[in-house]
Amino acid sequence: MPLFSSPSRRTMLGLALGAAACMTSGAALAQAVAYPTRPVRMIVPFTAGGTTDIFARLIGDKLSQSLGQQFIIENRGGAGGNIGTDAVAKAEPDGYTLVMGTVGTHAINPSLYAKMPYDALTDFAPVAFVAGVPNLMVVSPKKVKATTVQEFIAEAKATPGKFTMASSGNGTSIHLSGELFKQMTGIEMPHVPYRGSGPAVNDLIGGQVDVMFDNLPSSIEQVRGGNLRALAVTSAKRSPAIADKPTLAEAGLPGFEASSWFALFAPKGTPPEITSKLNQEVRKALEMPDVQKRYADLGGEIRPMSPDELMAYVRSEHEKWAKVVKTSGAKVD
Repeated sequence: MPLFSSPSRRTMLGLALGAAACMTSGAALAQAVAYPTRPVRMIVPFTAGGTTDIFARLIGDKLSQSLGQQFIIENRGGAGGNIGTDAVAKAEPDGYTLVMGTVGTHAINPSLYAKMPYDALTDFAPVAFVAGVPNLMVVSPKKVKATTVQEFIAEAKATPGKFTMASSGNGTSIHLSGELFKQMTGIEMPHVPYRGSGPAVNDLIGGQVDVMFDNLPSSIEQVRGGNLRALAVTSAKRSPAIADKPTLAEAGLPGFEASSWFALFAPKGTPPEITSKLNQEVRKALEMPDVQKRYADLGGEIRPMSPDELMAYVRSEHEKWAKVVKTSGAKVD
């Protein structure tokens, strides 16, 4: 008699296989739901002290508290954020290595760099939108007399090349905000790229460089302390964090708008149960009164997004900044 010829035996075999599959699926799901069971590494692809680092530490602390495991911040700067971001693209997709991506690493760099080590649209699993921020046009009081945008333009045009423009790196939103300013005003300012916003701001305070279109969170305290002078914000609307300063559009450059954003990403292939859990925890953190107050102080904008909504947003930003990079002529070999 052929093996398993009885219908009842075939039925029992099917039930057994189905149960085994369910157990395997259930075990994987249980493992994802139990996540994390050990410390999580969150890579910041820029130096410490900049805006990316500020938001990463703020959200990392909240995730450590809510999930019961340390979210360890690791600063790995270089190549406009590509080095640290690429490390995450090539990491195990288990949820234990994340990157605080930016408009630079995921929207600007793909058009800026002649050769990219990763694909910003396909090598990552979107996790959560963390913050949107305007850039702030700040100058060194030690070197610049101007107190308004128009005074700065007049001073710069009177002596072409007199002022140097710092940035956190080639092709960052900070750099391209400055390039857009140069295009719209016709002034000449040599560009001085740094490996991150922190060292650039330090040199701006010291007077080694003259102007910067920095992310608002990393320079606003220096403005409040009198170490830097703010002239305008780069967003379409004024920032509540520094409401007395006009937008560049209001200051005589209609149509000027350039903002930054920060979001968490995991390597492609990370289980959706994990990315969904992280997304929920980040959104919970963004609802906390102390986080909202800190965001208000920093000029950060909260925009809750699902992983799918974040992916759609990244695609739209990818297209937008490709046009800006092409127009600016910026390129990195």
